[in-house]
Amino acid sequence: MAQTKFDKQVEKDAESLMFGIGRVLAGRDLDGVKRTDATFWRAGTRVLPKVEGKVRRRSYKPGWRRLSFRLALGAGVAETGYLSTRDLDATREALQELWENRETALAALEPGGIGAASVLTVGSAAYMVLTRERRELMREWVGPLHDALHRPLGLAEQTEPRRYLHIPKNFSDDDAEIRIDLPRQLGFSREVVADLITQKLALEGVSFSWYPEGRKPYVLVKKTRKPPAKAVFKDPKTRELVAKAKESAPIIGFGAGGRIISVDLDAESPHILVNAAPGGGKSVTLRCIACQMLHHGSHVFVLDTKRISHPWARGVDNVTYCADVADIHDQLVALGMEGRHRTRVADELGIGADPKAIGPRLLILLEEINATMKQLARYWEKTRESGDPKVSPAIDALNEILYMGRQLRMHVLLVAQSATARALGGPEVREQFSTRILARYSVNAWRMLAPEVHPAPKSTKHPGRAQVVIGGSAHETQVLFFTDAEAREWASTGAAATEPKHAGLPAQPSPAVLHNPAPPADSLADAWSDPALPPTAADPAPAADVDVLADAWNTKPPALAADPGNPVATPPTNLAPVDDDQAVGLREAHQHHLPDITVAALRYARANDRTFPKPVDRRGAELLYRSGDLKRWARNRPRATTGTTDLD
Repeated sequence: MAQTKFDKQVEKDAESLMFGIGRVLAGRDLDGVKRTDATFWRAGTRVLPKVEGKVRRRSYKPGWRRLSFRLALGAGVAETGYLSTRDLDATREALQELWENRETALAALEPGGIGAASVLTVGSAAYMVLTRERRELMREWVGPLHDALHRPLGLAEQTEPRRYLHIPKNFSDDDAEIRIDLPRQLGFSREVVADLITQKLALEGVSFSWYPEGRKPYVLVKKTRKPPAKAVFKDPKTRELVAKAKESAPIIGFGAGGRIISVDLDAESPHILVNAAPGGGKSVTLRCIACQMLHHGSHVFVLDTKRISHPWARGVDNVTYCADVADIHDQLVALGMEGRHRTRVADELGIGADPKAIGPRLLILLEEINATMKQLARYWEKTRESGDPKVSPAIDALNEILYMGRQLRMHVLLVAQSATARALGGPEVREQFSTRILARYSVNAWRMLAPEVHPAPKSTKHPGRAQVVIGGSAHETQVLFFTDAEAREWASTGAAATEPKHAGLPAQPSPAVLHNPAPPADSLADAWSDPALPPTAADPAPAADVDVLADAWNTKPPALAADPGNPVATPPTNLAPVDDDQAVGLREAHQHHLPDITVAALRYARANDRTFPKPVDRRGAELLYRSGDLKRWARNRPRATTGTTDLD
């Protein structure tokens, strides 16, 4: 008898059911498609060829685990169904009673529901925070590496990267290991795979150990040439290298294989930008560079709104430490004037002149630029008057120094937690820093400051480790560490301690007195001293009845005396003899009585300093003050620190 259509369908359904039961018991996908190389006892590592569509994570699990889950789920469903059908009448009555008392039940569940929602929210937030680094690792490193490797290794694109790419979160650390599982057939080029791994993970100085034998072939990647774990100045060999370093090229640290990492401020980069998160060693890096420059006779200006970033530098000869925003503002204005003066000096000296004839090297340490620029802007808003420019002259002076620093031997070491174009005053200002030191940086910070180096090296939390970007290349560097005592001792020795003290640079608005090294014999007329004067000897001790501070404010320095025979010398402001009882305005006081204090600083002091003199008269809208009171206030006002290392 011929088989009916219905019988054929029954047989087909029975066959499908048997196959389905077999797949369930075998722990395979229920649709019968084998997507990975997983077996009943072994987890899968790769997607099989010709598989299309997304491969879910469960397809990689071994069959016994999937079977266990299915049996547990089926047992739970069966138990629930059995309990619900055992006494239908009792179940119906319980549901009816629950419906009638639904308002009471909802009121009782409301506090628990709020608590459960709170727990769920807190748990989700904690999970997002704890897995942030892992998600960033997958997004920035593991995923792109898989996109580059799956074809050379002969793997399907749907293969889950974490199944064969075992990359730790700290893979850039010195002792980290990277393991990559390989296909069994080994039909790939080792050179191509190694090159792709090096490029996509931004690695340098690594070795590849291949293990092709056995059922699970793999390759291990380790660092071979790496920076030293520590670089300390007290090491005799390190101290010898620092002593031999060029005056214009202080040592920043040591790279892979102990190679010296430095930057020549004259030939490569006049300014240096340090960008790091808190704890990244910003102050340590600046201390390393500044004490070496001081050792060679440079003059250092520390502009530190934090006040405590460089305690080692307070009281060191040739150091001016400005911690108040008023002092920082005045010092930047004075440095801008100094830059313009040096421009005129260089123009007069002409081509081929000794660069040292322009003046001693000046190093400006500008701490925490993000906060300092805001404070300078607020300070100028409070002190400027009608007719003054809207932009702070201190910010303009800083920009001028950045644009013309190389030829004038003026260098800026700028520190920022986030060196955005807005914080620095524009993208064109940031481009003046061709050397950039980054530590504990984010991916966004790297893309902003070193986009030419791609991909970005993985940031490490190793103490003292940074990336020094010079000329489009990144060098992993262990920054040289000076203790405060070592930095102070090194800065106080060398050229700075042996050079004779002469009349200094043009007077600064702050009370700093900088000294210039002696000019070489038979050289061009020095811009910083009067050629008609004999070499100055050590200043004699002042007499007991002489008011040294008063004389300091009223006597013009001999180095600034006008000399018709010296076209480089700059005439000083005329300090006309005046009566101490004369009533003057602030601008007039700056011109004739207090040339070392800017009008902006006087206005700021009038608004914020309780010891500032009271006005004695008025000229229209302008307040007038007794000139003697202003000079007395100037002698007693707080000053920026300078001096010698003798603190006794």
